[in-house]
Amino acid sequence: MNKDAISAAALAGLLEQAARRIHSQGYAADLFPAQWAALRYLQTANPQLRTAIDLARFQGLASGAVARTVRTLISKGLLVKAGTIGRGRAEQLDLTEKGRALLTGDPLHAIARAFESLGSSEREGLAIGLETAIRATMPDTDAD
Repeated sequence: MNKDAISAAALAGLLEQAARRIHSQGYAADLFPAQWAALRYLQTANPQLRTAIDLARFQGLASGAVARTVRTLISKGLLVKAGTIGRGRAEQLDLTEKGRALLTGDPLHAIARAFESLGSSEREGLAIGLETAIRATMPDTDAD
């Protein structure tokens, strides 16, 4: 691929294709992509941010949809409620041993392994581009 000839539209198309493939691989181990995303978030988030509302904020989703995801993951034995945080309103969520074990087979690991072949400047450029794409999909918060 000629790096000088890659248009913004072509990059957007490649990102869409990658996103679709990642999404389709998210239907693994009897989970949906949103459930995998929740497990990943809870694996890496600071303990005080391991709540359904913080997960909803991170994913940019409605709290009702995230609450259903959390209930499903609890019923599958992948998450547990670990008490309240702050003023006792938000419940901290923790991965169970089963949840941690499941994440060792996370389908996203294949992409991480592929990125290991990139040099640091390539990773940095990719990160900047992906952050730009993510910001472009966020709701406009300006109060014009």
